[in-house]
Amino acid sequence: MEEKKKFFGDTKNFTKLLHCLILVLLVIFTIVVFVQFVNVKVKPQLGLIIALAACLVTLIILCAVEVYAGITFAGRIAIYVIDFLLLLAINSITGSIFLSALYCVILTQIYLNLDVFHTKIIIFAISCVGFASTCVIGWLISHGWVLVSGEIVDLVSGSVVGVIVIAVHFIVANFLIGFYNTNLKMRAALKASDERKAELEKVYKELSETAVFQERNRIARDIHDNAGHSMTAVIMQTEAAKLLIDTNPEAAKAKIISANIQAKSALEQMRESVHLLAGREGAQPVKQEIAEVLAQTMDGTDLTIRSDISDVELSFERRHFIINSLKECLANGIRHGGATAFYVEFGQDGENVILTVSDNGCGLPADFKEGFGLKGIREKALSFGGKLLVESEEDDGCEVKIIIKNGDEDKKELGND
Repeated sequence: MEEKKKFFGDTKNFTKLLHCLILVLLVIFTIVVFVQFVNVKVKPQLGLIIALAACLVTLIILCAVEVYAGITFAGRIAIYVIDFLLLLAINSITGSIFLSALYCVILTQIYLNLDVFHTKIIIFAISCVGFASTCVIGWLISHGWVLVSGEIVDLVSGSVVGVIVIAVHFIVANFLIGFYNTNLKMRAALKASDERKAELEKVYKELSETAVFQERNRIARDIHDNAGHSMTAVIMQTEAAKLLIDTNPEAAKAKIISANIQAKSALEQMRESVHLLAGREGAQPVKQEIAEVLAQTMDGTDLTIRSDISDVELSFERRHFIINSLKECLANGIRHGGATAFYVEFGQDGENVILTVSDNGCGLPADFKEGFGLKGIREKALSFGGKLLVESEEDDGCEVKIIIKNGDEDKKELGND
């Protein structure tokens, strides 16, 4: 069945087979026409027999040339003109209504090689007129150019029947040819559609693999930059606490508290990364996440944190940034500023999302330089179309304000105030 579909889908081979069948039919009908003409009651002249045989043989030769010689379209047109003249000559000689079958065979060959429908109509009309005219001429030749009133009705009816046969052939042949061509176009369209589908599936697969790879790389960097940094800070704080525990217990306690906060932060970051690797993004509202961070920070410590938190819709990446920035600000206030109290405010003003963290620590020194944490926050805020503002006076606490755009479309920098 599959081989059969492939054969009919191959236009070149299928058309060649049709032309071969036409050639066989042409040979059969030429023999019928010749035998019918030779065996008429009134024996035809030898010259007419020879002329008819020459026309029939030439017709067969031209059909074979078109099928097997691989001639150009212009060559085919020339052959069709000669075929038409030969048909007129044969019809004039024989005056036989059986010539309509021969017309149909030749016209089938012509219709197969023409794409323009109105050209086919013109050829059909010329064929009908030519067939009817040559039927009359052939009848007159065979009757010695003498009109016999009793046979005129037979002549007219025979010509009309022949024209009807040619007309029916025109309708059926072009319907079948049109149906076959439409079927080929549909096959080609389906094949092209399947190829495009396969290409799209391949591209989609490649894009999916690339997206997964990029996401894994991002998570790996996130673990390295955030959790790794937090664990390094934990180690440093605990080492410092070991050195101070005998000489300065209060300072050692502060170091341990700071290390505890950093460890909790690192643990939370690791959990988020594991969820991402498992294909799950946290659906927890940002307000709830901030509240949990503040509760974890105060847990087991003497820290006081007041807050004013609004519920804001944020994308996963922005929410992740806000939470990590809050943890970094709290850790910096405790570790570097010795803060014991914080005020955290979070909300949205127009298209801007604002996180403000204030503390009662010692503030920033005059020669302050941004470290790894604040530098990372500033760069990320800029990528979200925002900025980082730090206000502080020595021995008078510190306030960090982070502003970002709540949307992916705007990446422009707000400016530096």
